[in-house]
Amino acid sequence: MDLEPRIYGYSTSLKWTDEHKGILSCEGKPDIRVACPPEWGGHPGIWSPEDLFVSSMEVCTMTTFLYLLEKHRGALVSYESRATGTAQMVEGVFIFKEVVVEVAVKVPAQEDVQKAARAFSEIADWCLITKTVKCQVRVEPRIFVA
Repeated sequence: MDLEPRIYGYSTSLKWTDEHKGILSCEGKPDIRVACPPEWGGHPGIWSPEDLFVSSMEVCTMTTFLYLLEKHRGALVSYESRATGTAQMVEGVFIFKEVVVEVAVKVPAQEDVQKAARAFSEIADWCLITKTVKCQVRVEPRIFVA
């Protein structure tokens, strides 16, 4: 990965369909149905901005971990995670206060445990999404030897 200073652009488009729903598009990628969440008068079963916010940190955690593990020449058998965002009223404003990403990884050998742990310890310095948001993002890894 070339890390020289650059500017990258990311573009999406959104089209309202009906009620509190729309279609989110990005060139060359599948469309995503989006809506306001049910607790805000929206629709169940459809991705909400809140879902996408939490999932973006979960995906960035995984992709950053994979990059760092490869950089440290570690090996991986499996990676699974679950992310939970906590939103609450703070000083009269509703915000995300915290996102917790719980990760379980299996590595093939004991020597890979240290490499995986090192990769997890460096995620906060490398993950673009988690570095950009105001809320606290905690990554809680569990590392097992397969």
